[in-house]
Amino acid sequence: MDQAGYGGAKGFTTGTAAAAAAVAAVRFLMDKSCSAVGLSLPAGRDVIIPVTGCLRTEKGAEAWVTKDSGSDPDVTHGAVIVSSVEILDFPGVTVLGGKGIGVVTKPGLPISPGKAAINPSPLTLIRKSIEAELPQGNGAIVSISIPGGEELAKRTYNPRLGIVGGLSILGTSGIVSPMSTEAIVGTIKSELSVLSAAGARIVCLVPGNYGRRMAMLLGVPERMIVNISNFAGDALSICGNFGFEKIILIGQIGKFAKLSAGSLDTHSSKSDGRLEALAAYSALHGANSEDVRSILDSTMADEVATRISKTEWGRAALMELVERIVKTGLLGAIGVIECACLTFSLPDREIARTSNLDKMIEEIKKNSQELI
Repeated sequence: MDQAGYGGAKGFTTGTAAAAAAVAAVRFLMDKSCSAVGLSLPAGRDVIIPVTGCLRTEKGAEAWVTKDSGSDPDVTHGAVIVSSVEILDFPGVTVLGGKGIGVVTKPGLPISPGKAAINPSPLTLIRKSIEAELPQGNGAIVSISIPGGEELAKRTYNPRLGIVGGLSILGTSGIVSPMSTEAIVGTIKSELSVLSAAGARIVCLVPGNYGRRMAMLLGVPERMIVNISNFAGDALSICGNFGFEKIILIGQIGKFAKLSAGSLDTHSSKSDGRLEALAAYSALHGANSEDVRSILDSTMADEVATRISKTEWGRAALMELVERIVKTGLLGAIGVIECACLTFSLPDREIARTSNLDKMIEEIKKNSQELI
């Protein structure tokens, strides 16, 4: 079996840590070795998780695992995940959230409001792992806690998702990959799900903190803004699946030039064409060959957009860009009936906007006030 995380780029999730600690506590009560625990993870991988410590409690035992996120910049890296176990004389495993574990307060997540933020996949992993260790006919009560979890949670998306009082026990595969696409898209999906469940019909998508700041300067309520990173295609598809009616797209010219050309993953390793798009739109609206060559010989989309915005053909080219982004948005978000767009260069310099943007901002303000 592999030893997850240690000595490599991959790590393990809070769900894996909680399951390993729970198994270790059961083994401690049965006088078995508990210094490391082998688990079969949902992704079909077997791992060995080191256990930091075990001790006897009034009702049973508790064990703890130090979370290893590998190379991923996760706030839970180094946190202690504790599982307290009480063995019962009848079958069934109940998993509870203790101190440092958040509580869900809003609908839209895979956990009902009022319950501990322990996602279905790790919940299943904890139960199955413990059931495999318990004597036949016995069950257990497991309580998961994270010392300092409430403070750590302030540095996560939990407050935006309506999870209060601590961290979540997460993990679909059980393994953490550095900045994994699955994790980022999962966060986008969770935010959009919570907004949809609260009654949001319109949402503002931004590719990063610069976009968020610009959106807020324009008056978009922060609660209605979702950071989509480089995953425009995934975010648009999710918006359509959750039944959003309208979308506002606000972002820096570099990423949005790619989006205008149909690139749905705007990471530099996946797509570029920023300058080529700007050059094509400029040529379409009257730029001469020298102007086009100057654009293609440039290095920064911000600089090009600022420069060409001083010309008539450049302003027309930039309007072409935002209008094409709207078309990309409507194609990618099935069921969405209207899309508005604004693009800017740093610092906060508006480059172009669609004519419906002001109307859409007023709509999103009103919708924000209506949310439950």
